[in-house]
Amino acid sequence: MSGRQWLPLIGIALSVFIFNMSEFMPIGLLTAISDDFSISESKAGLIISVYAWAVAILSLPIMLLLRKMEYRRMLLMTVVLFAVFQFMSGISTSYWMLMASRLGVAVAHSVFWSIAAPLAVRVVDREHQKVALSLIATGTSLAMVIGLPLGRVIGLALGWRMAFIAMALAAAAVLIMLAIVFPRVENPGTFTVRRLPEIFRNRVLMGIYLVIAVYVTGYYTAYSYIEPFMLQTAGMSENMITAALIIFGLAGLIGSVLFTKKYGSARYAFIMSALTFSSLSMLALAAAAELEIAVLLLVILWGMSHTMFNISFQNETLHASQQDSAAIAMSLQSGIYNVGIAMGSILGGAVTDNLSVGDIGYVGGILGMAAALFTAVVLIAAMKRRDASGAAGA
Repeated sequence: MSGRQWLPLIGIALSVFIFNMSEFMPIGLLTAISDDFSISESKAGLIISVYAWAVAILSLPIMLLLRKMEYRRMLLMTVVLFAVFQFMSGISTSYWMLMASRLGVAVAHSVFWSIAAPLAVRVVDREHQKVALSLIATGTSLAMVIGLPLGRVIGLALGWRMAFIAMALAAAAVLIMLAIVFPRVENPGTFTVRRLPEIFRNRVLMGIYLVIAVYVTGYYTAYSYIEPFMLQTAGMSENMITAALIIFGLAGLIGSVLFTKKYGSARYAFIMSALTFSSLSMLALAAAAELEIAVLLLVILWGMSHTMFNISFQNETLHASQQDSAAIAMSLQSGIYNVGIAMGSILGGAVTDNLSVGDIGYVGGILGMAAALFTAVVLIAAMKRRDASGAAGA
């Protein structure tokens, strides 16, 4: 791949890193925020759940409004908004100012995740598109490995406000790079609101969205409460929990490499492997809790297979879409994914309160296996029919 393609791709990957880090970072700052504003941790936690719901609700309407904007301008505008509202988060003098600032970041998030994957595959040659999507997943994995602990370290050392201001400064640096290296990418602008029913009549896309909704709900039922699970059920130390979460993120890098190596030659098997192994990992959590090493090995399998799921379903969404509707299709995917995050967090809390934190893996795994069964019986059959017809979006 030439430098002309690598540089903008690296710019998108860095953007993915800071956008994901921004989403994960408040998790490690909730106690400091709640103490500063003299509110409960559950009220402080609303900045996370409201963020997810805002992305879910706003992704499609915003992309329909911006459907004719040239993509380079849209990307730069999105990073500017992200930096401005991160800075506002850092200078917030009240809880409601912080909430409003986080909603502003959610608007930027809504646009960014609608265009990140389509732009990544547009700035490279066709034979390098799998590498482009893999690099996006790498940015996500590194954000999980580095983002949450780094934000926590900055917050503990300099205060939670400086963590947000640091994100604003990082976004400003990425913005400068993108302004220099990112090429103009034409937006056909031919997709209109009247064509929206085409997406809803697309059986493959609807199947993909259903699988994402069910699987992501299951995944976040377990992942949202993995820290208390490791602490209370597995009896792991704080340091070992931190190590396990870092290993989880690093395992995602393995999933990225496997995607570039195996997805093209065994596409359907790759998709089923991702769903099945992630679901089995969740189902086995309670049994693995008896041995610390078993939890660590399971975390590797889970982190790897979850990243495999994310990249392959991003690719399938793009593959099932017309080029001029790719950003709209991705906006719907982003919205549905964030509904899954919010619903999974709620369901995981209900399981923890009414059953026990040790049961989160069973509930999450059952939902994951339901998504895998639907994929095996219905979705892959629809994909094969579409591929046989040779018409994307058929």
